[in-house]
Amino acid sequence: MSVVKINVLTVPAEQRETLEKRFASRAHAVEGSDGFEWFELLRPVEGTDQYLVYTRWRDEESFQAWMEGPMKAAHQGGGQGERGGEGGAERPKPAASASTLWSFEVVQQAAPKQA
Repeated sequence: MSVVKINVLTVPAEQRETLEKRFASRAHAVEGSDGFEWFELLRPVEGTDQYLVYTRWRDEESFQAWMEGPMKAAHQGGGQGERGGEGGAERPKPAASASTLWSFEVVQQAAPKQA
């Protein structure tokens, strides 16, 4: 059964636009990864400064392969990750002030009825 990874990013109000632009600039970067099933960036609407980055994967191995490959490269300046940066350019300051990764296994699911 699938696994869900939710990265909880604490983002100060003045950095929200920056975070959203960085994610938009790398839209679809994860979609080609083996085992990838779903992505959503969730913006807080009240009472919190935490964004949720929701990804769903076929299995833990698929997620780990992505983390050790494309994701690691993006965060080390090999691509456009949340932390930004390119090749030899100076990388911008992270938009998030803290990050926590939550992990879940999907035990039930439902889809909309087809008309």
